[in-house]
Amino acid sequence: MYYIIQLGGPNGELAASLRYLSQRFAMPNGMTKALLTDIGTEELAHLEIVGTLVRQLAKNASDKEIAASPLGAYFMNHGRSVYPADATGVPFDAMAIASTGDPIGDLTEDLAAEQKARVVYDNILKVSDDPDVNDVIKFLRQREIVHFQRFGEALD
Repeated sequence: MYYIIQLGGPNGELAASLRYLSQRFAMPNGMTKALLTDIGTEELAHLEIVGTLVRQLAKNASDKEIAASPLGAYFMNHGRSVYPADATGVPFDAMAIASTGDPIGDLTEDLAAEQKARVVYDNILKVSDDPDVNDVIKFLRQREIVHFQRFGEALD
């Protein structure tokens, strides 16, 4: 269940959605504002996907299975709820939201953010052996690539 990092980790879906929806206010034109609005909204949908995945995989686990898992402390603090934290249990921190007000700086940060998110999904795929989970992770990974491409186009 290491994919929980994509809930509240610094390179996760919550950070991405808040980053893009915050940055859009400083964009100089309607096209980049719209792009950041669209991708930020899609990232919120990704947050829902990851949260649903976490919930579905945890709901039928026994208390002993949860306690023995790498995320035992997370579940001891939050039960089977979905709470934005990284895989080590560190709660989401707004410091993960990079927003400088400079369009070039922000779009460059967005390119890096999408690449970092893709790397996290790559790492998840290296350790996951559940084909149903992997299908979801592959879908999310592919969307990170598309977002990277759109941010590159906006930067040009």
